[in-house]
Amino acid sequence: MSSLEATQNQTGIPNGKLGMWLFLASEVMLFGGLLSSYVILRTGSPNFGMPARELLGVPWATLNTFVLITSSVSMVLALSAMQDGRIPAFRNFMLLTITLGFVFLGIKSYEYWHKISEGITITSSLFGSFYFTLTGLHALHVIGGIVFNIYVLVQGLKGKIINPDHPDRLEYAGLYWHFVDVVWVFLFPLIYLI
Repeated sequence: MSSLEATQNQTGIPNGKLGMWLFLASEVMLFGGLLSSYVILRTGSPNFGMPARELLGVPWATLNTFVLITSSVSMVLALSAMQDGRIPAFRNFMLLTITLGFVFLGIKSYEYWHKISEGITITSSLFGSFYFTLTGLHALHVIGGIVFNIYVLVQGLKGKIINPDHPDRLEYAGLYWHFVDVVWVFLFPLIYLI
């Protein structure tokens, strides 16, 4: 039995990929439940406490959307570079992905400070509770993605478990990172635009 066969289940899908998809499915349920609650209470509660549009920080959120979409592209380019054996390009694209993750968190931190200074807190209204819960949970997932990406970068540069012939963990990190980006694509319009 080859090592590839040993890492696959009866579906023919590698165990790591199946595990990542199952984990992401559970995360979809988590965010789906929170987003559904947000929509139901926002449309049905007269006491939701939606702040004025100028307090939402739409320009910063738009910039953060661009940052995350760009980081998704750099993650795809990192995987492509690794598959082609272009290790310096892999390193550069992974560093860009990680840096953009930190940029997102920096902008989000500034946005939190601004919201709090305007009186929007987790206890000020239903909007504040949902805003900080949803974006805070998302930020924790971004931090997890950054940690995963740093691990993949280090292992890729060592050539141990991630190399051009076996980039599976880089692919799994990419799946997770794209999930984080897709969640933001739902959060952005629901919280900032609609």
